[in-house]
Amino acid sequence: MTTTQTAISAAADIAPPSLADTPPGDADGTTRRRVLELVATEGPVTATELAATLCLTSAAVRRHLAVLEEDGTITVHDAGPAAGRRGRPARRYVVSTRGQSVLAGGYSELAAQVMRHLRATGGSDAVARFATERYDAVVRRYEPRLTATTPAERAEQLAQLLDTDGYAASVRPVGPVVPTVQLCQGHCPVQHVAEEFTELCEAEARAFSELLGTHVQRLATIAGGAHACVTNVPIPPTTPTPAARPGGTQEGTR
Repeated sequence: MTTTQTAISAAADIAPPSLADTPPGDADGTTRRRVLELVATEGPVTATELAATLCLTSAAVRRHLAVLEEDGTITVHDAGPAAGRRGRPARRYVVSTRGQSVLAGGYSELAAQVMRHLRATGGSDAVARFATERYDAVVRRYEPRLTATTPAERAEQLAQLLDTDGYAASVRPVGPVVPTVQLCQGHCPVQHVAEEFTELCEAEARAFSELLGTHVQRLATIAGGAHACVTNVPIPPTTPTPAARPGGTQEGTR
């Protein structure tokens, strides 16, 4: 096995970790962890919205939000002034860069070191090949579970699979002028590696296009500084089944 193949194999073995568990019996820690995960999935989100989801009082949720904001794992989302609205707008929260690191666990620096070694020994082509192989494996794993026939329905199924794998994913409609949905990922397990190796973001977008059977456009990435990875998925008026259409294409990554 060549040095490059060894590095690729090592990098492939560094799987994105699941969301870490809190210590047993730590009720506050468990709830706070759930608040952080929901901010990643639903953000920008208010305390009132979180309270409704968690079946807690707004005061209780605000106490957890205050702790998370103080330790730097969440931050208030600045969306600018709301047109036509009076009074102080509700504070909406998103996960910070530090919060992404907390959700990712402690593997990001080791993964980055492996990727740097791969680039040093095999060049940029080796990094691109690894990124392609990584997301080809994702396509093979997800494709049998995507049973819907339209891009919008397949996007919903894909979001569920991504969410199960720790990406805090959801689908949000956009329109109705331009029929579109956005696939949002509130957490990226490989964020810190993708900041340096954009090939991972590019390969992921291509994989989404293939899985959804349509072209997609990456509007924002966590690695690029956004609070979520956002992929635009256009909804054609009439959509043949994925098996009857040619492979999709993707546009943009960051």
